[in-house]
Amino acid sequence: MGVVVKLDSILEAMDLPGEWESFLDPETGEIVSIGEEERFALDREDRDGLSAWLQEAVERIERLLDSGRALRLPDSYDIHEWELMRRFSSSIDDPVHRDELLAVLHGRGAFRLFRMTVARLGLRDAWFEHRARALRRIAVGWLDDHGIQYVEAGGGDIP
Repeated sequence: MGVVVKLDSILEAMDLPGEWESFLDPETGEIVSIGEEERFALDREDRDGLSAWLQEAVERIERLLDSGRALRLPDSYDIHEWELMRRFSSSIDDPVHRDELLAVLHGRGAFRLFRMTVARLGLRDAWFEHRARALRRIAVGWLDDHGIQYVEAGGGDIP
């Protein structure tokens, strides 16, 4: 039996802001994430003066990336957030709300306007449920494609 990962951990890493990258070690189940600070530290030749937590994070990231085992988790490009918003908007039964949501998806500030509009229309919870289901489908598909076993929340002793 190979490593078993917690689906919630995969989802959490996938849901980091767009500039983040996360990787899974399929042998250990460890997930490492790289944000702006980690990326900056990785690019530095002289790492003196880095905080202890950042030094440790950089060492973990380098170990995994150098191992050749690192699998990049789906990120914002793979998730296609705009398409998720479009599908959610199209699924709304009320034609006025549906048309308003579809209209805000075009043009400047679409993501911000969409968030504001779903909140104003009282659809925030429905949007987050729709998004969570979509992210779960993407994560489960990715895990299946890589032959990685997973457990749902509360999966016992799995790290």
